Formats: sequence, C-alpha cells, structure tokens
Amino acid sequence: MPEPEIVEFVIQGVTVDGKPFRPSDWAERLCGVMSAFGADNRMQYSPYVHPVTAAGVRCVIVDVRLEEVEPMAYRFLLSFAKDNELKIRDGRDANRSELAKVQRAGDTD
Repeated sequence: MPEPEIVEFVIQGVTVDGKPFRPSDWAERLCGVMSAFGADNRMQYSPYVHPVTAAGVRCVIVDVRLEEVEPMAYRFLLSFAKDNELKIRDGRDANRSELAKVQRAGDTD
C-alpha cells in the first residue's frame, strides 16, 4: 500500500538546538504576514497558513498547496524556518486531513 500523501508541514517553535524560539508570539506574527481582510472587514489568517500549539510548542501549519498558489510565500516560510534554525516536520497526510474536515462538520459516521 503506498504511503499517504503529506498535505501539510509544521514549523515548530523550537530550534535545532532544542531552544524555544522567541518572541513567544512568533507564530501569530508569521501568520499575520499571510493575513488578509475578509468579507466582514476583519483580518483573517490565510487558509494555507495558521498558528497552533502542539504539545505545548507554538507552531505554524503550512498547507503544501501554498507552493502552487503562491510560490514566493511558500519559499519565504521555508527560508524563515531555515534562517532561524527552526525544526520542521511533516503534518497530516491526506487521509487525516479529510477526517479532520468531517469531524469539524460534526459528521463522524
């Protein structure tokens, strides 16, 4: 059985040396760069980039489709992680991503 396709990666707020990345709101700031005003005239995070906390660590989730939609933004995010020596790991695969959509909609059958 082939490996499921990875649909996102995670930039973790921990350096390769294991130190927490500062400032503590770095994830929100980075995602803010990718924000835009929505129909309700409020700033909204991009559907391709959003901050989360995983196991107590601030992280940024990046949807790999961003590379097709906005290659410069995608390269910027990767460069940010590399320049700041942040850990990057694979995120959800296509199957887990679809399950999350179903669960958010409340249909768990």
